[in-house]
Amino acid sequence: MNSVWIIAKRELGSFFDSLVAYIMLIAFLGFSGFFTWLFGSDIFYVKEASLQVFFGVAFWTLFFFIPAITMRQIAEERKTGTIEMLLTKSINYRQLVLGKWLACFLLVVIALAFTLPYYITVASIGDIDHGATISGYLGLLLMSAVYISIGIFASSLSSNQIVSFLLALLIGIFFHFLFGILAGSTSGWLSEVFDTLSLTNHFESISRGVLDSKDLIYFISITLFGIFMSEYMISKKK
Repeated sequence: MNSVWIIAKRELGSFFDSLVAYIMLIAFLGFSGFFTWLFGSDIFYVKEASLQVFFGVAFWTLFFFIPAITMRQIAEERKTGTIEMLLTKSINYRQLVLGKWLACFLLVVIALAFTLPYYITVASIGDIDHGATISGYLGLLLMSAVYISIGIFASSLSSNQIVSFLLALLIGIFFHFLFGILAGSTSGWLSEVFDTLSLTNHFESISRGVLDSKDLIYFISITLFGIFMSEYMISKKK
């Protein structure tokens, strides 16, 4: 775990050194803040304290931003040849992937932490459902965990960052809404399969304050599978 943390700190530091973190944070806060208050401005009139609009906006904003921060994780290391150097320093494939994943996840955690003023502002308007709010943030974190693992997997497939970005988006599109569309356009067991694969369905369940074990298992399983596939692709292409 020490090696994982060393890699995570190195990557997190590189985010801030290269201004990637600042750009991501400013853009995320700008987009989410603007659309949250644009579409949720009626809370000041109806006195209904809720962050559901923010969670809906962040759900889509993170969908596009996460591939942007994961696209360089393996692709750049492979292009510059530093991946071989890392793997000769008593660091195995799993530690490398976990360290990269943790750095990206921590960046998302930092971004969401900066949105806490939204919560404080809305809570000052009326009685906010704290349980639903916590569940909403948990849903965003679990969703981010999945898309980060998918993004790193996409980055392990190509040394081109743009290709990695597009691959991550392409895979993410299926989980974000295509599986949901397919579930609604099919029937029987096939519909159930697509419904189970739809990330949106699981996210909406959690964001409503319903913590079901099947939703948690879904997010954890997809995240671990993405990490495993990233590890496999790196070892295969070494």
